[in-house]
Amino acid sequence: MRGFALLLAALVACGGDDGGPDGADGGGGDRCRPTGGGPYWLTEGQEVAFDVSCATGLDLGADAFSIAALPDGAVFDAGHFAWTPGLDQAAVYRIQVAASELGETGEVTVGVADAWDADGNVPVVDPTQYPLEYGLPVLFLSPPPTAEEPYVPVSVVYGGVEYAAEGKLRGASSLDYPKKSYILKFDGQRFSDPDADGGFMNKSHVVLTTTFDDNSYLRQLIAYELWSRLEATIPVQSYVAVVYMDGTYFGLYTVTDHIDGDLMRASGLSEEGNLYKAINHDANFRLTNSDGADKGTLHDGYEKKEGEPIDDFADLDDLVSFVATSSDPEFADGIGQKVELADYEKWLIIASYTRADDSAGKNSYHYHDATRAWRVAPWDFNASFGQDWTTRRAGASPADFYPSANHLFERLLADPTLGPAFAQRYRDLLAGPLAQDAVLGLIDSESARIDFGARRDWARWEAQYRSFGRWSDRTDWTTYDEEVQYLRDWIADRTAAIEDALPAP
Repeated sequence: MRGFALLLAALVACGGDDGGPDGADGGGGDRCRPTGGGPYWLTEGQEVAFDVSCATGLDLGADAFSIAALPDGAVFDAGHFAWTPGLDQAAVYRIQVAASELGETGEVTVGVADAWDADGNVPVVDPTQYPLEYGLPVLFLSPPPTAEEPYVPVSVVYGGVEYAAEGKLRGASSLDYPKKSYILKFDGQRFSDPDADGGFMNKSHVVLTTTFDDNSYLRQLIAYELWSRLEATIPVQSYVAVVYMDGTYFGLYTVTDHIDGDLMRASGLSEEGNLYKAINHDANFRLTNSDGADKGTLHDGYEKKEGEPIDDFADLDDLVSFVATSSDPEFADGIGQKVELADYEKWLIIASYTRADDSAGKNSYHYHDATRAWRVAPWDFNASFGQDWTTRRAGASPADFYPSANHLFERLLADPTLGPAFAQRYRDLLAGPLAQDAVLGLIDSESARIDFGARRDWARWEAQYRSFGRWSDRTDWTTYDEEVQYLRDWIADRTAAIEDALPAP
């Protein structure tokens, strides 16, 4: 997840005293360190104004400062800068300020967001000059893919860097949304963002996950961050970015790892292993499908994403057979050799904590190679934190550990040794990374960081969100602010429900 690193870097670059450009010495001294403060974030048509002075407090007088290149329409007089950008001037401006007599220079960042909804707006933004929007990174995609297959050539500009890439649609039910999700594939120059927490680096594939079905804009982001905080083998990075389609504002997306061989390698696993995705609720570790009928194959409900031969499911069939048919003593003795038990427990924990009903029975990835036990990573959290896949409200209580949806979970919970040990590990996590104050703090910090971007997106998509046929009959609509508060209230109730549902120690 992208934290405050990028915004903090901008603050240092524009107003810091410890090596940022405002304090940079362009001529061999640091008596003044000219600055105008900032960074300043505004929208076309709004005014920005600042006075240039010495960061050191040295009084040179207003006439001692100059600006070499003013944006069109800006005025600088007696140390005072003032500007109201026009509707064709969206960009991030690095304005050079100088104390000429001392030979010192500094830089002030002014980020002008595109006024996409203003009458007379010029919608096409130069992507090379627009890396940030109110502190959030911006990704330009052109043209947007229109089909699930095949990949088609696209242009991606991110952080001022242009990538030759390929893209396609992704998702199942979300394919009907007017704001769709995409997979981007980078064959040559890999996608990187060093400012993401831990570095979002050298990605061959990136998922742009729609926020159309989440007017808190937080569910996917918070869920993946909590999964990473559980320290499972396969963490999944995510952060929020602004997306422009064909140069025109399109709104907020969650940028997410693509679960593939590259991610396995980055997680310390082999790229050559078998990777399976659970695509429906037949992936239940039983001999029968979700409707109770006998399965055609033990791997019903799964797709094989990677590994050769691509049609060989023998290792997955073996795992499903073991979970479905082993005796209780065999299960207790052998499950820890079959799977990395801590990872599978954390899968159950993140699914139950967030009430990610789909992720408990499907929407998960399972990795295996001949030298290691199975690993798991959950996927797709649009149905979580108090809403289902149709955005309808899903109560915080009672808590459910999904025994009917997933036979592996059912057997784990029923075992007289494994079940209590799992419950204790859950309690330990509720006192650590899943502690209520920690999760509420994460929600608060991320909602504050994306606040302006979320409000812009809500203005862009609110009407279509509320009229979308799948949930247009709802009567309990929330605003963006109300939905964030709903998440906070839900988490407080969920923590108590889980503690009540766990068996007594």
